[in-house]
Amino acid sequence: MPLPPIPRRVKIGDAAAFAGTTPRAIRHYHAIGLLAEPDRGSDDRRRYGYDDMMRLLWIRKMADAGISLDDIRTGFDGTAGIEQSLAQLEETLASKAAAIEAQRTAVHRFREAGSRLGLLSPLVGGRLRDLPPGALRSTDLDTLLVTERIFGPVGAAVQADRFIVLATHPELRAEEDRLAEAESALDDTVCPDDPRIEDLAARRCAHENALAAAIDRSGLDEALEDLLDQHDEHAGQEESEATMSTLEAIGKMPYDFSPARVRYEERVIELLHPADQVPPAAGGH
Repeated sequence: MPLPPIPRRVKIGDAAAFAGTTPRAIRHYHAIGLLAEPDRGSDDRRRYGYDDMMRLLWIRKMADAGISLDDIRTGFDGTAGIEQSLAQLEETLASKAAAIEAQRTAVHRFREAGSRLGLLSPLVGGRLRDLPPGALRSTDLDTLLVTERIFGPVGAAVQADRFIVLATHPELRAEEDRLAEAESALDDTVCPDDPRIEDLAARRCAHENALAAAIDRSGLDEALEDLLDQHDEHAGQEESEATMSTLEAIGKMPYDFSPARVRYEERVIELLHPADQVPPAAGGH
């Protein structure tokens, strides 16, 4: 079977189709001097020959590899001037590959966990993976998310012990719910000097001490130490996400606390950490 007529020159649309690009891109290559303007035919349209097509195909190959158009031009002039750009490009691609792999790992953990817990650090997920379905509440995950953002995976893993105890001690969970309800009632209708604040702060302090005692009895601290030892090998990548200090976070996180709630939170801290309070100077007022 005879070959079809072989054109010595082709129009821009055919050149673009063969190279896997668009006429607009080819015109841009002309405009920046990357591809020389070809001769025009009798109809005043560009016609591309074999050499034009070879240059266009190499341009597309290099562009698909992520090389910038400026570096492509340098590459046609010789490899010496492009070496630094290629080295930087290789580093960028390696970084992108690592980011993609991290995304794949996160998606896998999400699917495996079957909940948003899988999106938290593996260190946190490892602490909580043995809890029965439904033991963690949505608000628990929210709290862990904020803690991980401020203090990193290690801080959230330490806090995870609290939720393990709440999930396995119904009486402590019940008291936690009662306290949360009472705390939410400290709205703008309550004065900061309301005596209920002192009573509620004392209850919260007693509850936190009970939680700490339950954590101590359960041996969770020892298990956490083993988990932290395993985590140390991979700490660098995950710890880099914790970029805000506590004070910065407080200033950026929109907690809608009333003055009464703020005073309550301050009083809880004072009761839980009395040694942190600075005593007044002798003879002071």
